[in-house]
Amino acid sequence: MTEPRRDRLDQPVEPGRVRLPRFDPESFGRWSESIARYMGTAQFIVWMTLVIAAWFGWNTLAPANLRFDPYTFTFLTLILSLQASYAAPLILLAQNRQTDRDRLAMEEDRRRAAMQKADTEYLAREIASLRIALGEVATRDFLRSELARLADELDEAAHRREKRARTDWEEDRKDWDEDRR
Repeated sequence: MTEPRRDRLDQPVEPGRVRLPRFDPESFGRWSESIARYMGTAQFIVWMTLVIAAWFGWNTLAPANLRFDPYTFTFLTLILSLQASYAAPLILLAQNRQTDRDRLAMEEDRRRAAMQKADTEYLAREIASLRIALGEVATRDFLRSELARLADELDEAAHRREKRARTDWEEDRKDWDEDRR
């Protein structure tokens, strides 16, 4: 059974529950990163220094009836503490998001490195098999030497045949000459 939607007007709201506003965590994360990024700039430090110097100057040099934060600067301390209490979680949120991005990037790098290693190993095996196959394939020089050897063998065989034919012819001639006599 599915849970009823809470934004429907035809269904009663559970008593005693406070409905908090909904927000997009991704938008909030981007916003917190932009604040953390700005707080880490020299521009922020300069503006913060100018505001604090103006605060000190006004509450020290202005006429007593116009000063809003007397010498111990309690209100300034409260404001700076409030800023720090909001800045710290925003900076931590931005750091966590950056850590998540770094982790994803590292996982992607590992995946790509593993794929590249597998591709490299495959190519190395292919090159090795090609080298082995080329060792078994007749090269141009090998074919030339074999053809030259075969030509020599054929020349020798032809020479032997000629010699044998000559000897046979001479024997036949002797036999013929003897028969004639």
